[in-house]
Amino acid sequence: MMNMDLLARAKEVTRHFQIQGEAGEICPWGSGHINDTFLLQAQVRYILQRMNRSIFAKPVDVMENITGVTSFLKEKIKQAGGDELRETLTVIFSKDGKPFYQDASGDYWRMYYMIEDAMCYDKVETEQDFYESAKAFGNFGHLLSDYPAETLHETIPGFHDTGARFEVFQRAVKEDVCGRAKEAEEEIRFYQERKDITGVLGQMQAEGKLPLRVTHNDTKLNNIMMDKRTGKGICVIDLDTVMPGLSVHDFGDSIRFGASTGAEDEQDLSKVSLDLHLFDLYTRGFLEGCQGSLRETEIAMLPMGAKVMTYECGLRFLTDYLQGDTYFKTHRKGHNLDRCRTQMKLVADMEAKWQEMQKIVSQCQKI
Repeated sequence: MMNMDLLARAKEVTRHFQIQGEAGEICPWGSGHINDTFLLQAQVRYILQRMNRSIFAKPVDVMENITGVTSFLKEKIKQAGGDELRETLTVIFSKDGKPFYQDASGDYWRMYYMIEDAMCYDKVETEQDFYESAKAFGNFGHLLSDYPAETLHETIPGFHDTGARFEVFQRAVKEDVCGRAKEAEEEIRFYQERKDITGVLGQMQAEGKLPLRVTHNDTKLNNIMMDKRTGKGICVIDLDTVMPGLSVHDFGDSIRFGASTGAEDEQDLSKVSLDLHLFDLYTRGFLEGCQGSLRETEIAMLPMGAKVMTYECGLRFLTDYLQGDTYFKTHRKGHNLDRCRTQMKLVADMEAKWQEMQKIVSQCQKI
Protein backbone atom coordinates (compact mmCIF):
# COMPACT_ATOMS: atom_id res chain seq x y z
CA MET A 1 0.00 0.00 0.00
CA MET A 2 1.32 3.46 -0.88
CA ASN A 3 2.77 5.59 1.91
CA MET A 4 0.50 8.64 2.50
CA ASP A 5 3.56 10.83 3.03
CA LEU A 6 4.81 9.83 -0.42
CA LEU A 7 1.41 10.65 -1.92
CA ALA A 8 1.54 14.09 -0.29
CA ARG A 9 5.04 14.62 -1.62
CA ALA A 10 3.89 13.65 -5.11
CA LYS A 11 1.06 16.19 -4.89
CA GLU A 12 3.51 18.91 -3.87
CA VAL A 13 5.94 18.01 -6.67
CA THR A 14 3.28 18.58 -9.36
CA ARG A 15 3.45 22.36 -8.88
CA HIS A 16 7.04 22.32 -10.14
CA PHE A 17 6.07 21.00 -13.60
CA GLN A 18 4.68 22.87 -16.60
CA ILE A 19 1.21 21.31 -16.56
CA GLN A 20 -1.96 22.55 -18.23
CA GLY A 21 -4.46 23.94 -15.73
CA GLU A 22 -4.56 23.35 -11.99
CA ALA A 23 -3.37 20.10 -10.42
CA GLY A 24 -6.34 18.05 -9.25
CA GLU A 25 -6.72 14.53 -7.92
CA ILE A 26 -3.58 12.37 -7.75
CA CYS A 27 -3.50 8.63 -7.05
CA PRO A 28 -1.10 5.64 -7.32
CA TRP A 29 -1.09 4.08 -10.77
CA GLY A 30 0.03 0.91 -12.56
CA SER A 31 1.72 -2.30 -11.48
CA GLY A 32 5.39 -1.40 -11.88
CA HIS A 33 7.89 -2.49 -9.20
CA ILE A 34 10.79 -0.12 -9.90
CA ASN A 35 9.53 3.48 -9.82
CA ASP A 36 6.67 4.98 -7.79
CA THR A 37 3.99 5.97 -10.30
CA PHE A 38 0.99 8.30 -9.97
CA LEU A 39 -1.85 9.48 -12.19
CA LEU A 40 -2.51 13.23 -12.02
CA GLN A 41 -5.73 14.85 -13.18
CA ALA A 42 -5.42 18.44 -14.44
CA GLN A 43 -6.70 19.99 -17.68
CA VAL A 44 -5.35 16.76 -19.19
CA ARG A 45 -4.06 13.65 -17.43
CA TYR A 46 -0.41 13.07 -16.60
CA ILE A 47 1.81 10.28 -15.35
CA LEU A 48 4.16 11.32 -12.52
CA GLN A 49 7.00 9.07 -11.37
CA ARG A 50 9.55 9.11 -8.59
CA MET A 51 12.64 7.48 -10.09
CA ASN A 52 14.30 4.63 -8.20
CA ARG A 53 17.79 5.85 -7.38
CA SER A 54 18.89 2.45 -6.03
CA ILE A 55 18.44 1.00 -9.54
CA PHE A 56 19.35 4.06 -11.60
CA ALA A 57 22.27 5.78 -9.90
CA LYS A 58 22.46 8.48 -12.57
CA PRO A 59 18.87 9.70 -13.14
CA VAL A 60 20.06 12.77 -15.07
CA ASP A 61 21.73 10.46 -17.62
CA VAL A 62 18.55 8.37 -17.82
CA MET A 63 16.48 11.46 -18.59
CA GLU A 64 19.00 12.75 -21.15
CA ASN A 65 18.64 9.42 -22.97
CA ILE A 66 14.84 9.54 -22.78
CA THR A 67 14.51 13.14 -23.96
CA GLY A 68 16.95 12.55 -26.80
CA VAL A 69 15.21 9.42 -28.03
CA THR A 70 11.63 10.69 -27.66
CA SER A 71 12.44 13.98 -29.43
CA PHE A 72 13.95 11.99 -32.29
CA LEU A 73 10.94 9.67 -32.41
CA LYS A 74 8.53 12.60 -32.51
CA GLU A 75 10.16 13.95 -35.67
CA LYS A 76 10.04 10.52 -37.32
CA ILE A 77 6.39 10.05 -36.35
CA LYS A 78 5.40 13.49 -37.66
CA GLN A 79 7.21 12.82 -40.96
CA ALA A 80 5.20 9.61 -41.32
CA GLY A 81 1.91 11.40 -40.58
CA GLY A 82 1.47 9.74 -37.20
CA ASP A 83 0.29 11.04 -33.84
CA GLU A 84 3.37 12.09 -31.88
CA LEU A 85 1.39 12.42 -28.64
CA ARG A 86 0.21 8.81 -28.73
CA GLU A 87 3.03 7.00 -30.50
CA THR A 88 5.84 7.99 -28.16
CA LEU A 89 6.19 9.40 -24.67
CA THR A 90 6.03 13.16 -24.19
CA VAL A 91 8.31 14.43 -21.44
CA ILE A 92 6.85 17.33 -19.41
CA PHE A 93 9.57 19.75 -18.36
CA SER A 94 9.87 21.34 -14.94
CA LYS A 95 9.34 25.07 -14.51
CA ASP A 96 13.11 25.55 -14.51
CA GLY A 97 13.37 23.91 -17.94
CA LYS A 98 14.66 20.47 -16.95
CA PRO A 99 13.18 17.07 -17.93
CA PHE A 100 12.96 16.23 -14.22
CA TYR A 101 12.52 17.83 -10.81
CA GLN A 102 14.75 17.10 -7.82
CA ASP A 103 12.99 17.58 -4.49
CA ALA A 104 14.43 18.59 -1.11
CA SER A 105 15.04 14.93 -0.23
CA GLY A 106 17.21 14.48 -3.30
CA ASP A 107 14.64 12.33 -5.12
CA TYR A 108 14.18 12.76 -8.86
CA TRP A 109 10.69 13.04 -10.35
CA ARG A 110 9.53 13.08 -13.96
CA MET A 111 6.26 13.56 -15.78
CA TYR A 112 4.69 12.43 -19.08
CA TYR A 113 1.38 12.99 -20.81
CA MET A 114 -0.98 10.09 -20.17
CA ILE A 115 -1.54 8.12 -23.38
CA GLU A 116 -5.31 7.94 -23.53
CA ASP A 117 -7.54 5.14 -24.85
CA ALA A 118 -4.73 2.63 -24.54
CA MET A 119 -3.72 -0.01 -22.03
CA CYS A 120 -0.95 -2.43 -21.08
CA TYR A 121 -1.20 -6.18 -20.50
CA ASP A 122 0.89 -7.81 -17.76
CA LYS A 123 0.70 -11.16 -19.54
CA VAL A 124 -0.09 -12.45 -23.00
CA GLU A 125 -3.86 -12.75 -23.26
CA THR A 126 -3.91 -13.76 -26.93
CA GLU A 127 -1.37 -14.66 -29.60
CA GLN A 128 -2.26 -11.41 -31.35
CA ASP A 129 -1.02 -9.45 -28.32
CA PHE A 130 2.38 -11.14 -28.62
CA TYR A 131 2.50 -10.44 -32.35
CA GLU A 132 1.57 -6.79 -31.82
CA SER A 133 4.27 -6.38 -29.19
CA ALA A 134 6.80 -7.80 -31.64
CA LYS A 135 5.75 -5.32 -34.33
CA ALA A 136 5.91 -2.44 -31.86
CA PHE A 137 9.40 -3.29 -30.61
CA GLY A 138 10.57 -3.91 -34.17
CA ASN A 139 9.17 -0.55 -35.27
CA PHE A 140 10.82 1.12 -32.27
CA GLY A 141 14.17 -0.15 -33.50
CA HIS A 142 13.37 0.81 -37.09
CA LEU A 143 12.51 4.41 -36.21
CA LEU A 144 15.73 4.70 -34.22
CA SER A 145 17.93 2.86 -36.72
CA ASP A 146 19.73 6.08 -37.71
CA TYR A 147 19.95 7.52 -34.20
CA PRO A 148 23.61 7.82 -33.09
CA ALA A 149 23.51 5.07 -30.46
CA GLU A 150 27.02 5.83 -29.26
CA THR A 151 25.82 9.22 -27.94
CA LEU A 152 23.53 7.57 -25.38
CA HIS A 153 24.62 7.02 -21.80
CA GLU A 154 25.10 3.43 -20.65
CA THR A 155 22.77 3.79 -17.68
CA ILE A 156 23.50 0.26 -16.40
CA PRO A 157 27.12 -0.51 -17.40
CA GLY A 158 27.70 -4.00 -18.80
CA PHE A 159 24.00 -4.83 -18.72
CA HIS A 160 24.31 -7.51 -21.44
CA ASP A 161 28.03 -8.24 -21.19
CA THR A 162 27.50 -11.97 -20.84
CA GLY A 163 31.24 -12.64 -20.57
CA ALA A 164 31.58 -10.27 -17.63
CA ARG A 165 28.53 -11.81 -15.95
CA PHE A 166 30.15 -15.25 -16.39
CA GLU A 167 33.26 -14.03 -14.55
CA VAL A 168 31.09 -12.78 -11.67
CA PHE A 169 29.42 -16.20 -11.63
CA GLN A 170 32.79 -17.95 -11.49
CA ARG A 171 33.85 -15.84 -8.51
CA ALA A 172 30.55 -16.62 -6.79
CA VAL A 173 31.19 -20.35 -7.25
CA LYS A 174 34.74 -20.06 -5.92
CA GLU A 175 33.85 -17.89 -2.91
CA ASP A 176 30.64 -19.82 -2.10
CA VAL A 177 29.77 -17.33 0.64
CA CYS A 178 26.55 -19.13 1.57
CA GLY A 179 27.78 -22.70 1.20
CA ARG A 180 25.24 -23.35 -1.56
CA ALA A 181 27.52 -24.52 -4.37
CA LYS A 182 27.20 -28.17 -3.30
CA GLU A 183 23.42 -27.98 -3.82
CA ALA A 184 23.86 -26.52 -7.30
CA GLU A 185 26.62 -28.67 -8.78
CA GLU A 186 24.53 -29.74 -11.77
CA GLU A 187 23.45 -26.18 -12.52
CA ILE A 188 27.00 -24.85 -12.17
CA ARG A 189 28.29 -27.52 -14.55
CA PHE A 190 25.58 -26.68 -17.10
CA TYR A 191 26.69 -23.04 -17.33
CA GLN A 192 30.40 -23.82 -17.28
CA GLU A 193 30.00 -26.32 -20.13
CA ARG A 194 28.43 -23.58 -22.28
CA LYS A 195 30.96 -20.84 -21.51
CA ASP A 196 31.76 -20.51 -25.25
CA ILE A 197 28.44 -18.80 -26.03
CA THR A 198 29.16 -15.96 -23.58
CA GLY A 199 31.46 -14.22 -26.05
CA VAL A 200 29.72 -14.93 -29.36
CA LEU A 201 27.68 -11.74 -29.72
CA GLY A 202 30.33 -9.47 -28.24
CA GLN A 203 32.92 -10.82 -30.65
CA MET A 204 30.64 -10.26 -33.63
CA GLN A 205 30.03 -6.69 -32.46
CA ALA A 206 33.78 -6.13 -32.11
CA GLU A 207 34.25 -7.41 -35.67
CA GLY A 208 31.57 -5.04 -36.98
CA LYS A 209 29.18 -7.84 -37.91
CA LEU A 210 26.55 -6.73 -35.39
CA PRO A 211 26.09 -2.94 -35.29
CA LEU A 212 25.56 -0.93 -32.15
CA ARG A 213 21.94 0.23 -32.02
CA VAL A 214 19.50 1.98 -29.73
CA THR A 215 17.96 -0.85 -27.74
CA HIS A 216 15.16 -0.95 -25.18
CA ASN A 217 16.55 -3.74 -22.98
CA ASP A 218 13.26 -4.58 -21.25
CA THR A 219 11.09 -5.90 -24.06
CA LYS A 220 8.18 -7.29 -22.05
CA LEU A 221 4.59 -7.13 -23.28
CA ASN A 222 3.61 -4.69 -20.51
CA ASN A 223 6.00 -2.09 -21.93
CA ILE A 224 3.74 -1.65 -24.95
CA MET A 225 0.66 0.56 -24.90
CA MET A 226 -2.10 -1.15 -26.88
CA ASP A 227 -4.87 0.87 -28.54
CA LYS A 228 -8.17 -0.08 -26.86
CA ARG A 229 -10.13 0.18 -30.12
CA THR A 230 -7.80 -1.53 -32.60
CA GLY A 231 -5.70 -3.74 -30.34
CA LYS A 232 -2.58 -2.48 -32.12
CA GLY A 233 0.64 -1.73 -30.28
CA ILE A 234 1.01 2.04 -30.52
CA CYS A 235 3.70 3.15 -28.07
CA VAL A 236 6.79 1.67 -26.41
CA ILE A 237 7.08 2.86 -22.81
CA ASP A 238 9.42 2.40 -19.81
CA LEU A 239 12.50 3.83 -21.52
CA ASP A 240 14.74 3.80 -18.42
CA THR A 241 16.98 1.11 -19.89
CA VAL A 242 17.27 2.58 -23.40
CA MET A 243 20.98 2.28 -24.12
CA PRO A 244 23.44 1.38 -26.86
CA GLY A 245 23.13 -2.35 -27.50
CA LEU A 246 22.38 -5.12 -29.98
CA SER A 247 19.07 -5.75 -31.73
CA VAL A 248 19.36 -9.48 -31.03
CA HIS A 249 19.33 -8.76 -27.28
CA ASP A 250 15.93 -7.08 -27.48
CA PHE A 251 14.56 -9.87 -29.67
CA GLY A 252 16.06 -12.58 -27.49
CA ASP A 253 14.68 -11.31 -24.21
CA SER A 254 11.16 -11.21 -25.65
CA ILE A 255 11.49 -14.84 -26.75
CA ARG A 256 12.96 -15.92 -23.41
CA PHE A 257 9.97 -14.54 -21.53
CA GLY A 258 7.11 -14.66 -24.02
CA ALA A 259 7.66 -17.88 -25.98
CA SER A 260 8.17 -20.13 -22.98
CA THR A 261 5.36 -22.55 -22.16
CA GLY A 262 5.99 -22.22 -18.43
CA ALA A 263 6.29 -19.52 -15.79
CA GLU A 264 9.72 -18.07 -15.09
CA ASP A 265 9.80 -19.82 -11.70
CA GLU A 266 7.95 -23.02 -12.66
CA GLN A 267 9.08 -25.93 -10.46
CA ASP A 268 7.67 -28.64 -12.74
CA LEU A 269 10.20 -28.46 -15.58
CA SER A 270 8.10 -30.79 -17.76
CA LYS A 271 5.89 -27.73 -18.33
CA VAL A 272 8.79 -25.62 -19.66
CA SER A 273 9.74 -25.56 -23.33
CA LEU A 274 10.16 -23.20 -26.27
CA ASP A 275 6.87 -22.79 -28.14
CA LEU A 276 7.97 -22.79 -31.78
CA HIS A 277 4.63 -21.38 -32.92
CA LEU A 278 5.08 -18.35 -30.66
CA PHE A 279 8.71 -18.08 -31.77
CA ASP A 280 7.51 -17.99 -35.38
CA LEU A 281 4.77 -15.48 -34.56
CA TYR A 282 7.12 -13.11 -32.74
CA THR A 283 9.82 -13.37 -35.40
CA ARG A 284 7.31 -12.45 -38.13
CA GLY A 285 6.01 -9.49 -36.16
CA PHE A 286 9.47 -8.26 -35.19
CA LEU A 287 10.83 -8.38 -38.74
CA GLU A 288 7.68 -6.73 -40.06
CA GLY A 289 8.14 -3.91 -37.57
CA CYS A 290 11.83 -3.56 -38.43
CA GLN A 291 10.88 -2.84 -42.07
CA GLY A 292 14.16 -3.99 -43.52
CA SER A 293 16.37 -1.98 -41.15
CA LEU A 294 18.28 -5.03 -39.84
CA ARG A 295 21.37 -6.45 -41.52
CA GLU A 296 21.32 -10.03 -42.75
CA THR A 297 23.81 -11.00 -40.04
CA GLU A 298 21.51 -9.58 -37.37
CA ILE A 299 18.57 -11.58 -38.67
CA ALA A 300 20.66 -14.74 -38.91
CA MET A 301 21.70 -14.31 -35.26
CA LEU A 302 18.18 -13.93 -33.86
CA PRO A 303 18.12 -17.55 -32.58
CA MET A 304 21.48 -16.98 -30.91
CA GLY A 305 20.08 -13.81 -29.33
CA ALA A 306 17.30 -15.89 -27.79
CA LYS A 307 19.72 -18.55 -26.54
CA VAL A 308 22.26 -16.08 -25.11
CA MET A 309 19.61 -13.98 -23.36
CA THR A 310 18.07 -17.11 -21.81
CA TYR A 311 21.50 -18.39 -20.77
CA GLU A 312 22.44 -14.98 -19.33
CA CYS A 313 19.22 -14.64 -17.34
CA GLY A 314 19.61 -18.10 -15.83
CA LEU A 315 23.24 -17.33 -15.04
CA ARG A 316 22.16 -14.21 -13.14
CA PHE A 317 19.58 -16.20 -11.15
CA LEU A 318 22.19 -18.82 -10.27
CA THR A 319 24.79 -16.22 -9.31
CA ASP A 320 22.28 -14.49 -7.05
CA TYR A 321 21.39 -17.81 -5.44
CA LEU A 322 25.07 -18.50 -4.70
CA GLN A 323 25.55 -14.99 -3.30
CA GLY A 324 22.59 -15.22 -0.95
CA ASP A 325 19.64 -13.84 -2.96
CA THR A 326 20.75 -10.22 -2.70
CA TYR A 327 19.46 -8.88 -6.04
CA PHE A 328 16.26 -10.62 -7.15
CA LYS A 329 13.34 -10.69 -4.74
CA THR A 330 12.55 -14.23 -3.59
CA HIS A 331 9.36 -15.63 -2.08
CA ARG A 332 10.41 -19.13 -1.10
CA LYS A 333 13.51 -21.17 -0.31
CA GLY A 334 15.46 -21.91 -3.47
CA HIS A 335 13.37 -19.50 -5.54
CA ASN A 336 16.34 -18.25 -7.57
CA LEU A 337 17.48 -21.82 -8.15
CA ASP A 338 14.02 -22.66 -9.51
CA ARG A 339 14.25 -19.65 -11.83
CA CYS A 340 17.69 -20.73 -12.96
CA ARG A 341 16.43 -24.23 -13.78
CA THR A 342 13.61 -22.95 -15.99
CA GLN A 343 16.15 -20.99 -18.02
CA MET A 344 18.39 -24.06 -18.24
CA LYS A 345 15.46 -26.09 -19.52
CA LEU A 346 14.72 -23.43 -22.14
CA VAL A 347 18.35 -23.29 -23.28
CA ALA A 348 18.44 -27.08 -23.61
CA ASP A 349 15.15 -27.05 -25.51
CA MET A 350 16.47 -24.38 -27.87
CA GLU A 351 19.52 -26.54 -28.52
CA ALA A 352 17.24 -29.47 -29.37
CA LYS A 353 15.14 -27.24 -31.68
CA TRP A 354 18.04 -25.24 -33.12
CA GLN A 355 17.57 -26.23 -36.76
CA GLU A 356 13.83 -25.52 -36.55
CA MET A 357 14.50 -22.07 -35.05
CA GLN A 358 16.96 -21.24 -37.83
CA LYS A 359 14.51 -22.48 -40.46
CA ILE A 360 11.73 -20.29 -39.05
CA VAL A 361 13.96 -17.20 -39.13
CA SER A 362 15.03 -17.98 -42.69
CA GLN A 363 11.42 -18.38 -43.83
CA CYS A 364 10.34 -15.17 -42.08
CA GLN A 365 13.19 -13.29 -43.72
CA LYS A 366 11.84 -14.18 -47.17
CA ILE A 367 8.33 -12.88 -46.51
